[in-house]
Amino acid sequence: MFKDEADFEKTVGRLNIDDKPNPGHREKLRRQMLSVFNETTRQSPDRTTVAQSRGRTITKSPFLKLAAAAAILIAAAIGAYELITPDNTNLVAVDDVKDKTGTSAPLHKGTAGPVHRGTPDELVPIKLELPKPMFFGTPQPARVENLEKPLGKPRPPFLAPVGTINVAVGKPVSSSDEEPIIGEIDMITDGDKEAADGSYVELGPFDQNITIDLEAAHNIYAVVVWHYHKQVRVYYDVVVQVADDPDFITNVRTLFNNDIDNSIGQGVGKDMHYTETNEGKLINARGVKARYVRLYSRGNTSNDLNHYIEVAVYGKPAE
Repeated sequence: MFKDEADFEKTVGRLNIDDKPNPGHREKLRRQMLSVFNETTRQSPDRTTVAQSRGRTITKSPFLKLAAAAAILIAAAIGAYELITPDNTNLVAVDDVKDKTGTSAPLHKGTAGPVHRGTPDELVPIKLELPKPMFFGTPQPARVENLEKPLGKPRPPFLAPVGTINVAVGKPVSSSDEEPIIGEIDMITDGDKEAADGSYVELGPFDQNITIDLEAAHNIYAVVVWHYHKQVRVYYDVVVQVADDPDFITNVRTLFNNDIDNSIGQGVGKDMHYTETNEGKLINARGVKARYVRLYSRGNTSNDLNHYIEVAVYGKPAE
């Protein structure tokens, strides 16, 4: 298998062992594997151990032992790396929000921004009951710029501190369209996420927004919005902001913005358009402290109207 020690070193080098998270981890593994090699080569290369099992002969050589040892060491390295760097898509992140016109990295992209992991008993999946799907799969509307690809599987659970609940249920809602075409504004926080007729609010065309008053400051970990998931649609210029006052003058922070050309005047966004599904759009708010939550939109791929089925805000009262 190997001509000499140098040949073995060359083979190990080609394994491209990841040196994360410890820069010395790779060299340590190399030394361990080389040690196994040296130990086995001191034995006779022709020595074999033969065992009979159900009439079959099994031959074991030092090099097979070496290969097994190397595989174990490599598996251990990969396992250690996976334990130290888990997928961040379902962790609560904090302290990375944008100001009113900021264009920093999106807040819910899985690996963007600092992540607060806490200890295992501090974070639990939020209780997010989904409505029944109205279509299966995620067909992609044509001719939508900057459109994210479907995940192709259920969204992973979102973790938040123990006691985090939907604090928007039953809270007051106001709108830029005071007389909706269909439905009533307070339906946006009534807990009904279904896409059936009578479960959604239809606002007028072009720029519209709705504002939820949580009636007290909260640490907000996630905002989930369902615009309309009865048909395949993409809503344009979706912006989600939080503030300390109802007029959004004080301490305004942007949690999500896919308005790529600043059509509604809240800054150029770098988040992606997305297709509506029964899962809604979950936006990582990273524990931001605020009382008011505002959502903007500007029509969709089917028409110029704006719709809301439900908006959930997952948080805890701020101390």
